[in-house]
Amino acid sequence: MSAPAVPGTSPLPILLLLLSVTTGLVDAVSVLGLGKVFTANMTGNIVFLGFAVVGTPGFRVLPAVAALLSFLTGALIAGRLGRTFAGRPMRHWLLTAALFETALFWIAAAVAAGFDVGTQAPAAALYAIIVLTGFAMGFRNATVRQMKVPDLTTTVLTLTLTGLAADSALAGGANTNARRRMASVAAIFLGAALGAIMVMQSGLVLPLVVVGALVLAGTAFCALHPASTAPVAA
Repeated sequence: MSAPAVPGTSPLPILLLLLSVTTGLVDAVSVLGLGKVFTANMTGNIVFLGFAVVGTPGFRVLPAVAALLSFLTGALIAGRLGRTFAGRPMRHWLLTAALFETALFWIAAAVAAGFDVGTQAPAAALYAIIVLTGFAMGFRNATVRQMKVPDLTTTVLTLTLTGLAADSALAGGANTNARRRMASVAAIFLGAALGAIMVMQSGLVLPLVVVGALVLAGTAFCALHPASTAPVAA
């Protein structure tokens, strides 16, 4: 299933860039606040899991596994949800997904209010935050995947950077989607930097609240665009 393409008028690229900023924020929360685990970037999480399995100091198996399983569960549910919205206005699908994702981040923020980053305690709160944010990001990634907007995955930049270099004028290419690719890189960089500042200065609650607010506000703005009334294609 994919969202309808509306060349030149679709609000999706702007929304996906905003979501890319929130990915950087979530990465800051998980890596800096939850003890070297990714809940948004599963490539990094698999690498961390590999480190943990062989006993590398500072890396643990259970947090990485919890993040991975919750991410996959979120993606599975989003895949099913997206298919149920086939033929309905895109704004209905996007708003439903945004409300669900925002609720998960704000519940995580409430849990984080009782979590101490320095001691990583209580353990129940640690795993609750990992599961909630991992679930939300798996849900997000599956939803974005179904939109099929080129070079705006909101999470992974390896292929984006590869395309930026391989399609550049220096490589004899036509600079395909160069601005969009650079904007995607800048968005995640900005989110990571802002998230690091928030985590270091105030803990995990603020960045998680901000992530939920940005997701909800950005999607609501997108839903007001006339293009969002087009039906979701099967």
